[in-house]
Amino acid sequence: MRALNLPPAYRLIALDTVDSTNAEAKRLAAKGEAEIPDGTLIVAAEQTAGRGRRGRKWASPRGNLYFSLVLRPEAPLAKAAELSFVASLALYDALTGVGPAGFVVHCKWPNDVLLNQHKVAGILLEAETGKAAHPDWVILGVGLNVAEFPAKAEFPASSLRAQGWNVSPEDCLEAFCRHFMVWTNTWLSDGFPPIRKNWLWRCWGKGEKIEVRLADKTVKGIFADLDQDGALLLNTGKGQRKITAGDVFFPKA
Repeated sequence: MRALNLPPAYRLIALDTVDSTNAEAKRLAAKGEAEIPDGTLIVAAEQTAGRGRRGRKWASPRGNLYFSLVLRPEAPLAKAAELSFVASLALYDALTGVGPAGFVVHCKWPNDVLLNQHKVAGILLEAETGKAAHPDWVILGVGLNVAEFPAKAEFPASSLRAQGWNVSPEDCLEAFCRHFMVWTNTWLSDGFPPIRKNWLWRCWGKGEKIEVRLADKTVKGIFADLDQDGALLLNTGKGQRKITAGDVFFPKA
């Protein structure tokens, strides 16, 4: 990895190989804020046990970008969960900034970023609540398919290189860190409403038919909106349903 040009708010820990950047970030965060402050950034060239949502394996070969950010927000856990949307906006803006013109980037509920309707990135948020009113720490993990992508995936996947982009993991990380600071400051000063508004402007599927796979079944309907907490509002034939966790798919025409 080349030398990175990051804002001074970040403290970089660069690793060659790790089981999971999120797992390493959690181990480090447990040492306390004095040793591992807010903004500590763990980056690895390769993960041997990368994870996505619901414990799913995240293929992590060399050539892609894997990083986790230690955050210590003074906010209740439900509020801290909004950082997933903050990160989605930062990743969207980072990709549209470093990539060539003519490509379409979208956010996908709840925590993916798409390029030309293919998944290229996922976000994983984990927290330790402890006894305080707010989490002891929040770990924001990001995996971005820069060079490689899984051939078999539930949702069609791709990589930046497969889409014709000539950018490096370092380019993407530097851009993300800059934009994440901007959106975090917006979130801290103005709350979730501007985050929600901008995420909806950048998302794919609003107003369209979607399928949401839950733990025990699949529900279908129209993606109507996000509520004030970031839950997906689905208009079904039996009324509107609020969904807080699930996997969104778009039925073929």
